Amino acid sequence: MDRNDLGELFNVSDETVVGGRALDAFLRGLPVKIETNIMRSALRAGANVFKEEVKATIPEKSGDLRRSVRVTTRIKAGTVTASLKVGGKKAWYWRFVEFGTAAHRIGPKNAKALALAGVVVGWVHHPGARPKPFMRPAFDARAGVAMDAVAAQIRARLTSEGINVPAAEGE
Repeated sequence: MDRNDLGELFNVSDETVVGGRALDAFLRGLPVKIETNIMRSALRAGANVFKEEVKATIPEKSGDLRRSVRVTTRIKAGTVTASLKVGGKKAWYWRFVEFGTAAHRIGPKNAKALALAGVVVGWVHHPGARPKPFMRPAFDARAGVAMDAVAAQIRARLTSEGINVPAAEGE
């Protein structure tokens, strides 16, 4: 997200809102550190909306996958990004849940046979697993709410800096 996106977030255009150009000029004049801090917190607010939706829709019983959902932010070369990450040491299998698996054969890695439930076998046939997506449906369900959260956080941070910001449409 860059400065040009702010006009869309605030429903500001030079033709419809008085002061749109002044707001844009002010934002361009903000010190980079303040701008990146504002954007970092705003993107984190939007990503947290997705995080809660993902956690609510994960079809898992143990809770390891649900506990692995986290939001990270990064600033690189002046660009601020937020990421929603899933998985880790205990929830390495998240891709299998999200995308499913094809039928496949499971065999021993460093032995001649497998022992499953007290039965020794050379290999087993796994029938595969149907996908149970939770990432994309969360995005589809909450994209508008996340954008509203980003805009609200930008407004709140700018207001705390003493900047009067136009109200959101419908307020």
